[in-house]
Amino acid sequence: MLCQFTVKNFKSIRDEVTFDMQAAAISEHEDRIIIDKDEEKYLPVSAIYGPNGGGKSNVLAALHTLVAKVLRPLFATEDSEEKVLLQKKIIVEPFVFSESKDEPTEFELFFRTAVSEYRYILHVKRDLVLYESLDRVKLETGRKSALFTRDENGIVLKGAFAKLKVSDELSKTLTLLSYLGIAYKGNTVVKDVLSWFEYGIEFLNYGNPIQELRMAVSTSEEVKQLMLQMIQEMDLDIVDFRVEEKENERIDIFTKHCVDDVETEINLFDESSGTQKLFGLLPFIAESLITGTVLVIDELDAKIHPVLLRHIIMMFNDMTINRHKAQLIFTSHDLSTMNSEVFRRDEIWFVAKGNAQNSKLYSLVEFKNEKGESVRKDAKFDKQYLEGKYGADPYLRRIIDWGKVNA
Repeated sequence: MLCQFTVKNFKSIRDEVTFDMQAAAISEHEDRIIIDKDEEKYLPVSAIYGPNGGGKSNVLAALHTLVAKVLRPLFATEDSEEKVLLQKKIIVEPFVFSESKDEPTEFELFFRTAVSEYRYILHVKRDLVLYESLDRVKLETGRKSALFTRDENGIVLKGAFAKLKVSDELSKTLTLLSYLGIAYKGNTVVKDVLSWFEYGIEFLNYGNPIQELRMAVSTSEEVKQLMLQMIQEMDLDIVDFRVEEKENERIDIFTKHCVDDVETEINLFDESSGTQKLFGLLPFIAESLITGTVLVIDELDAKIHPVLLRHIIMMFNDMTINRHKAQLIFTSHDLSTMNSEVFRRDEIWFVAKGNAQNSKLYSLVEFKNEKGESVRKDAKFDKQYLEGKYGADPYLRRIIDWGKVNA
């Protein structure tokens, strides 16, 4: 699970912002939260709203950049289409409209595996690592321990990593976490940490044809059945589909339609673009729910019908379906789902720019108006958002009055 992510000095984000998946102590939809083995409570869903150009995508891009910075060296020599993007050099872009452009970009990430919670900090200037640290808490015992620190004075390995050795010539562009993954991939703790980076979080970008064609349409019957269930929610006449493997790991997908009791099979590429996009999305949704991963999607609402969007959100919110602690994080413009029936207040986030072109991030639960009043849990979220009462006016790139945000 993703617990919390903080970033500073990244693209349009100048000042430190924190995206928090920990459930706030509020009374609505208490049956829709993830309760971990130590009774800590987390959100299964979070949506980020705001105007175009406000910086919504940069929040997700910052998280992706951190994950890619760690994983890239591990996949640098792999001959795999799925890993091509992770083989590119990672250059971290700072906020450029002030002296911040000469300062490092700072990331802080809290995440959980089945056995531990980890805190990973990374400070990077363009592609150079300036500071790095990793700590953990064992969930069963609550025991805290530092694992390593890296700064201008050198590297110190601690706790479970105390007996490991690091090359004196470690590249300044290589994260220590990446190095440990290469040199000590059999180490239990290293494997636990890096398996989360590789398998615990998934980024889906509709502009990436490799991911769209990859179609986790997989051989998993469980994934397929959940996909078909979601397709039926759309009232499409697709009753089944099959995957045909071609040379060079290529695949063809055929959809089966039933109209007036007549079954017809159609190649997916002959379907509408909307249906094609649907098949590029649903496997990831199904796989996330089945395996319990974090799924991060930019502009989830852009390619699917609002009815399906609501259905997907509610599947993650339903703990009888979401039994493996999956999380869905996405940016959106869709207002049909921005209401108290679908979301808790701590699941709605806003991003907008200040006068210095810097993006601010804050949640609905922490927003206060000019009288210092919080938003009521039964408020008309969509109506008040359209009226600009939450600061992030959907039609303006800049925030209206930062004095209204007490974050």
